[in-house]
Amino acid sequence: MEPKKRGISEVNGNQTSPSKLFKKTCQDSQLKGRSMNGGSVRSIESYKNLGELFSPSAIAKVWGIAQRDLNNVQPPHLYPEYTKPGHSNYVYRELDFWTSGFFPGSLHLLLERQRKYRHLTTPPGNEILPHPIQLDFACKWWTENLHNNATLLGTHDLGFMIYPWARVRWELDHDHRSFDTMIRAAGTLAARFNEKVGAIRSWDTCMTKVYHYNDLTTDFLVIIDNMMNLDLIFWAAANHDSPTEAQRLYKIAVSHARMSQKHHVADDFSTRHVVNFDPKTGRVKDKITNQGYSHDSCWARGQAWAIAGFAQTAQWTGDDSFLQTAIDCADYFMKRLPPDTAIPPWDFDAPCIDEQGKAQPTDTSAGLIAAYGMLIIHDILRKRNQSTTYLESALRIVNGTCEHHLNERAGFMKDSRSMETVEHGLLQNASWAVSAELHEGDTIVNGATINNFEHAPRRWANHGLVYADYFYLLVGNKLLEMGVGEQVLRQCKQANGSNGRSGVNEN
Repeated sequence: MEPKKRGISEVNGNQTSPSKLFKKTCQDSQLKGRSMNGGSVRSIESYKNLGELFSPSAIAKVWGIAQRDLNNVQPPHLYPEYTKPGHSNYVYRELDFWTSGFFPGSLHLLLERQRKYRHLTTPPGNEILPHPIQLDFACKWWTENLHNNATLLGTHDLGFMIYPWARVRWELDHDHRSFDTMIRAAGTLAARFNEKVGAIRSWDTCMTKVYHYNDLTTDFLVIIDNMMNLDLIFWAAANHDSPTEAQRLYKIAVSHARMSQKHHVADDFSTRHVVNFDPKTGRVKDKITNQGYSHDSCWARGQAWAIAGFAQTAQWTGDDSFLQTAIDCADYFMKRLPPDTAIPPWDFDAPCIDEQGKAQPTDTSAGLIAAYGMLIIHDILRKRNQSTTYLESALRIVNGTCEHHLNERAGFMKDSRSMETVEHGLLQNASWAVSAELHEGDTIVNGATINNFEHAPRRWANHGLVYADYFYLLVGNKLLEMGVGEQVLRQCKQANGSNGRSGVNEN
């Protein structure tokens, strides 16, 4: 398909017009020197751990995993997902599993950072990093087999599986293969839409120790996570070469968001994880959890998916009701955060002490996803010249994560090679190879929780998780885009200089 850039106003069939100003009265930001146009803050020094977002350790963690597969005969078909609780090594999943896109997405975020912000993130003279061509090759190698997922049936997670890497590849290089993959994936995902329900089906089946849903004719399961996959459909609607198909995709995405807004978000702006509909009538049959503490509790990552998902939808549509929902969900999230660490528990309503007398596990992935959503909210509001506290909220969460939940630092090593030459004889250190030493922990971030529902077939808590790392890097790139990342790096260089060190990239 030939790419054709289309604005959302064109997809809607309307003339471009300014969105109505958001009605909610926001508190004035407590960040000194707030600039609504540049997103700058002067009190960045109060967040002393944010420089970790741009540390070579984060790059080395990702590169060390990627490098293991670069000399294989075939591109990867297994992808990192999580580290077992108490262990440091990644456990892998097949390429058709929903998390397969996050590790290649992380590689592409590093490529984006290198292409767009190298002047900020790499001090002069620092050569101990992968060459740009190496990183570009790794991105292509790790995604070669993922293009086939564009036509994968039986899943709602094509956005997660494809968009994190294909979007960056298209934006950086106008790679037509990635463009076509996203267009095809959006069409495959949209085919799961049900007119009666007004939504895209999430899971075909769902089984725990206490319930079983396995009949597609009687049950239509929709999870709050699915809000994040709308990004792919909105993108396709804005870029499709067929106005009719673009309109259809756009309407499907908006309809799904409206359904989720109505049925997943409670009156107090907490969220329910799973809503089961009658596929024939659209009637709500059940509201349950699959990963939270209880059916009426607020699972932290579900709340984070809502914040980011509705914020992204507000970006695409300019619809203030979606922005309002994102803000309300974000306010709820911040209200429930522990004031000391700003690290969310895995479920906001789980007892502080579990049935075994242990403190409830955290979920750093929830915090990082929520922080990303809050940065989007902040971006929307500042472009309307409205006051916002959401940059500060996001920085508080990320700073807490960097302080309390990073694995042991990784680093790059240079291995020299000697060569016999005709002109110069034996040359010592004629060439250098760069490798990564991961030390303890394959992941950047720890303290994540996949699923701690007591009736789940398997429970995981307090471990590393590939999408925690992805959103950690995504937050960093978003801050760079907003101009805040440059302030963080400047502050780090000043601090390192006062300590007699050369810059933020020292290990």
